[in-house]
Amino acid sequence: MSLQPARAHQDDAARADLSGDFRSIRALTEQLCKPLATEDYMLQTRIETSPPKWHLAHVSWFYETFLLRPFLPGYRVFHPRFDYLFNSYYEQTGSGFWPRPERGLLSRPTVAEVYDYRHHVDEAMLRLIADCSTADWPTVVQRLHIGLNHEQQHQELLVTDIKQNFAYNPLRPAYREDLPHAPPSDPDPLRWVGFEGGVVEIGADARGFSYDNEGPRHRCFLAPFALGDRPVTNGEFRQFIDDGGYRDPALWLSDGWATVRKEGWRSPLYWEEVDGTWQIMTLGGMRPLDPAEPVCHVSYYEADAFATWAGKRLPTEAEWEHAAQEHAVTGNFVADGSLHPRPAVRGAEGQGGGLRQLFGDVWEWTASPYLPYPGYRAAAGALGEYNGKFMCNQMVLRGGSCASSQDHLRATYRNFFYPQERWQFKGFRLAETTP
Repeated sequence: MSLQPARAHQDDAARADLSGDFRSIRALTEQLCKPLATEDYMLQTRIETSPPKWHLAHVSWFYETFLLRPFLPGYRVFHPRFDYLFNSYYEQTGSGFWPRPERGLLSRPTVAEVYDYRHHVDEAMLRLIADCSTADWPTVVQRLHIGLNHEQQHQELLVTDIKQNFAYNPLRPAYREDLPHAPPSDPDPLRWVGFEGGVVEIGADARGFSYDNEGPRHRCFLAPFALGDRPVTNGEFRQFIDDGGYRDPALWLSDGWATVRKEGWRSPLYWEEVDGTWQIMTLGGMRPLDPAEPVCHVSYYEADAFATWAGKRLPTEAEWEHAAQEHAVTGNFVADGSLHPRPAVRGAEGQGGGLRQLFGDVWEWTASPYLPYPGYRAAAGALGEYNGKFMCNQMVLRGGSCASSQDHLRATYRNFFYPQERWQFKGFRLAETTP
C-alpha cells in the first residue's frame, strides 16, 4: 500500500495553510494603513521610527531577499535599487542600506509604487508556496515563518510610528475617530501573587515557532518572589509624579537621571497637563487620562525609578517567564481594535494564581539586560543578524501590547529596546523578593 497520496494530501494542506496565513497577515498590514492620507505615508518624526511607506516596502523586501530570489526560479525583482532603499540593517546581503534617520526624506518611490511592489511580491510568494520543490520546502517553510512573524513585528511598529507622527503634530489629529474608549475609572487595588522559586526551566523548546534568541531552553535558579497581579496604572504613576518623582535624583539610575535632565521629562510620553488636568494622546486623538489604565510609553529608566520610589523592583525576565509559562495568551491585542491599553477587569482573579494582563495591553519592562542564553549561537548568514547582533546595551520586555497580534506572542518571547526609548506601548509590573 503506497503512502504517497496521503503525503501529497498533507503537503497540499500545509501549503494551503501557509498561503492563508500569508494572505491574512499581508492584508492586516494594508488594513492598518487604510486610515492614512497620502501625506502621512512618508512622515518620520523620530530617528527610531520609520515612515509607513518604508514599513510596507521593507517587509516585502524581506520576502524578496530571503525567499523569492533564492528559491523561485525566474523571479524578476521589482526594482534593482529597492534592495538598497529597503534593507534595514543586514550587512551580509551585500546591498548596503539607506541610513535609517533619513528614511523620511525620500518622496520616491511613491505610495502607489510601493503598493505595486507589495502586490508583485504577493503574487510571486503565492507561486513559491504552491510550486516550491520538495527539496527546498523545509527551508522555505522555516524562512516563511520568520518572514510572517517579522511582518507582524512591523505591524506593531506601524501602529506606534503612526501614533508618534500624529502626536508630533500640534493639531493632535486622530488616526481613527471611531476608536472605542470608556470613561475614566478608578484602578482596581493591586494584589500580590507569590512564587516559590527554585530551579526552573525557561526558554523555547522545539515545539512551534520561536526566534533564535528565545533558546536554548535552560535551567536557572530563582529565589522566592512575588509579582503584582497587574501592571502599574496611570493613577499610581501620577502619585509618583505628584510626589516629585521626576525631581528626585535619588530615585534614578545615573544614566536615567541624565536623560531626564537632557530631555526635560516630567511625565510619560504623550501625557499633557491642560489647565491642571492630565490628558493623553491616543490614536483616537486627545482623551482624559484614565487612572485605571496601565501606564504606557515609559522608558526603562522611568519604570525603575517608580519601582525604587515604591520600595519594590522590576521582575527579571526569568521570573516573568516562569510566572507566565502556563498561562494562555489572552488579552487586548491589535485585532480587538482599541489600539490602546485597557484597565484590568475589576475584581478578576486572573489566570493560574491571580496574575492579570500578562499578555497584551503593554509590553512589560524587566530588570534583565538583553543577552544570549547559555549555549546560544546565531545562525549563519544574513538571517543570523536578525537578533544576535543586538545583544548589547538593551533591556528585555515581555508580554506583548495592544498593537501586537495574539498569535505572534508566547511566554518565551523576548522583546528588547534601549532603556531610554518610550514610543512603543511599554509599561511594567512590580516585583519583590520574598522570604
